[in-house]
Amino acid sequence: MNTAFAKSETLLGVALAPLDVVRQVGLVIGFSLLTALAAQVVIPIGPIPITGQTFAVLLTGALLGSRLGAMAMFAYLVEGASGLPFFSGGPRGLLHFLGPTGGYLIAFPAAAYVTGAFAEHGLDRRFLTAVAAMAVGSAIIMLSGWAWFSVVMRTSPMLTLYATVIKFIPGDIIKISLAAAVLPSGWKLLRK
Repeated sequence: MNTAFAKSETLLGVALAPLDVVRQVGLVIGFSLLTALAAQVVIPIGPIPITGQTFAVLLTGALLGSRLGAMAMFAYLVEGASGLPFFSGGPRGLLHFLGPTGGYLIAFPAAAYVTGAFAEHGLDRRFLTAVAAMAVGSAIIMLSGWAWFSVVMRTSPMLTLYATVIKFIPGDIIKISLAAAVLPSGWKLLRK
């Protein structure tokens, strides 16, 4: 019995093929730095600001795939935990994970992994399916942030729902739409 599986492909995996170890390491570091740069785009709206991080996390997963996307986010977290000014505001280093936004940060690798897994199965080739894949990744980040914020602030999860999830939905819709628009366009360019 011949059991053949389609090769999992992402946009950058196809565009930069073959992805040897040097290219993979370069992409992981490059996308961790992109996330650090996106973290510096801040709109202060309370204890949890709107940042460009989620845009970078979701795009990283979709472009690099599950494994490399998660590795890029782990690299980003290690860079920030080591004291580099890669997180938005607040204390630097490991203390940032103990603050009110720590739950969002620790969800980044999982969100990139899930979004990347969807992309590897072709959901990044059309706008609506790319939006759906990224919405799942965004939900992972928001739910983790919501749970952590409730624990750190010692408040009822229902009381923190607005401050940690609901008020971020309009911004996430915009970020997801922008990131999802890049992917089908990139695949069309590759086909030419």
